[in-house]
Amino acid sequence: MKIDKKIIKELSDYLKEFNLTEIEITEKDTKIKVSKNNVSISNQPQIIPTPPSITSLTTAKTQNVNSGIEITSPIIGTAYHAPEPGAKKFVELGKKIKKGDTIMIVEAMKTMNHVPSTADGVVKEICVKDGQPVEFGQTIIILE
Repeated sequence: MKIDKKIIKELSDYLKEFNLTEIEITEKDTKIKVSKNNVSISNQPQIIPTPPSITSLTTAKTQNVNSGIEITSPIIGTAYHAPEPGAKKFVELGKKIKKGDTIMIVEAMKTMNHVPSTADGVVKEICVKDGQPVEFGQTIIILE
């Protein structure tokens, strides 16, 4: 495959002219992508994940704070809604809970850690699914 330097030069000029960080062109089975950091040419389809924008993360966090009390995971691990498979869940939507009640279990390094509620309230939202990995500080439940 021969690389057409003229196309790359044109795309680079467009980056500067329109103050872009990245531009891509696809013709048949050839894809040329030029960015301020790198240049790539590929005959294979590529999937390039893009992280959510900081603005959207900030907006989502603010909405949750304004709409209730957030209870966050104290550790990294796997969240479980019940003490064992098939057992009754610790919390359900609409259930009234008190400070200190176990709301979930987070398993870390084969140790089951009970997560207590940090406030009294009614469960408004359960933010993680049963068996889902959670990060330290990630919101797991929102109370009204």
